[in-house]
Amino acid sequence: MQLKNNVTEFILLGLTQDPVRKKIVFVTFLLFCLGTLLGNLLIIVTIKTSQALGSPMYFFLFYLSLSDTCFSTSIAPRMIADALLKNTTISFRECIIQVFSSHYFGSLEIFILILMAVDRYVAICKPLHYMTIMSRRLCGALVAVAWMGFCVHSSAQIFLTLSLPFCGPNVIDHYFCDLQFLLKLACTDTYMVNLLLVSNGGAIRTVSFVMLLFSYVIILHSLRYHSAEGRRKALSTCISHIIVVILFFGPCIFIYTRPATTFSMDKMIAMFYTFGTPLLNPLIYTPRNAEVKNAMKKLWSKTLISDNKR
Repeated sequence: MQLKNNVTEFILLGLTQDPVRKKIVFVTFLLFCLGTLLGNLLIIVTIKTSQALGSPMYFFLFYLSLSDTCFSTSIAPRMIADALLKNTTISFRECIIQVFSSHYFGSLEIFILILMAVDRYVAICKPLHYMTIMSRRLCGALVAVAWMGFCVHSSAQIFLTLSLPFCGPNVIDHYFCDLQFLLKLACTDTYMVNLLLVSNGGAIRTVSFVMLLFSYVIILHSLRYHSAEGRRKALSTCISHIIVVILFFGPCIFIYTRPATTFSMDKMIAMFYTFGTPLLNPLIYTPRNAEVKNAMKKLWSKTLISDNKR
């Protein structure tokens, strides 16, 4: 028997239903969102306008900040607006778009982090061949493949979800739409679909995390043969990358490598990768990087000079 899809909207319960706490959520996460946009857009503009930041590392950092900005804006504005509203419904179409965009840009960030690890490996372990291996054409091609590949990946997950019937329950106890919540609301057995989604999304995150940790172990091991100054500079860069990897992948693996079950701590854990990582990435990468700081100072100086001339 074919079940009809009678659900046209979902109700997002958000972080809290208490009116006072909702105001606190609004102010807090509005500041988080503005900080995320300001920090990442500053990195994007700095790299785009500075000729000194033309190496592959900054090329990937540009796209990491871009994916962070898009990922954050796919979730944050809706959550912030819902904190002020009594009616926190989201249409079925908008929910599906949010699922697609969050998975698309989240997966893109995973691939960018892998490319940044490869870049650091080649720069530290094979410095004489660095510019030959990490050519601008290769870097651009890898990013383009990632944009197209993860579009297919996210679309496949959406098609699986759209094949499910939703005929009754429509309350999502979270602050954004995601696949595991929709699976729980479907009016049919979702075991096989859930298995496909977990083996797909969960496997990508787990394998990527293991690959990244393994690559940084190799990089750190190879530092024995470098000078003290070379070790210090490489360690500073690698530690920044490792912090980002742990903060992003830890919560993601916890959420996406298990069946469609929910725990009371899920909302707090999800905030690490939906708000924490996009906000912290500019703070982690910029203060440790003298070239980025100098480029930002020059950009700021040019802005002040142009304002004074007007």
